[in-house]
Amino acid sequence: MNNYSDYGTALLRISLGIIFIAHSLYLKLVVFTLPGTAGFFESIGLPAVLAYITFAAEAIGGIALLVGLYARWAALVLIPIALGATWAHSEAGWVFSNAGGGWEYPLFLTITCAVIALQGNGRLALGRE
Repeated sequence: MNNYSDYGTALLRISLGIIFIAHSLYLKLVVFTLPGTAGFFESIGLPAVLAYITFAAEAIGGIALLVGLYARWAALVLIPIALGATWAHSEAGWVFSNAGGGWEYPLFLTITCAVIALQGNGRLALGRE
């Protein structure tokens, strides 16, 4: 019996991995820079060091999701980060295209991480769960 839902899970896992890699390696490292990201974290009342921890977790977690290695654990680690982003953007309103970005997109990332944490790797993964 073919289980196409495993391919759907893999597609979701791989897409989520790419998004977190883009948010860390491109957005936080290239566009905003790590010192700029740390400054933003401080501006919303968070310690600057949390920006570096977030960057590392998004990069490592994104790669783990992309290749399907410890995907459940990576997704679990990324849930508080996505919830933090939801909180950080909460004052900008619902729609992410609002000035300052709304909270709809980070909330979707949180839910997607929860789905991967529940479902695991799916197909096309280096690891087995």
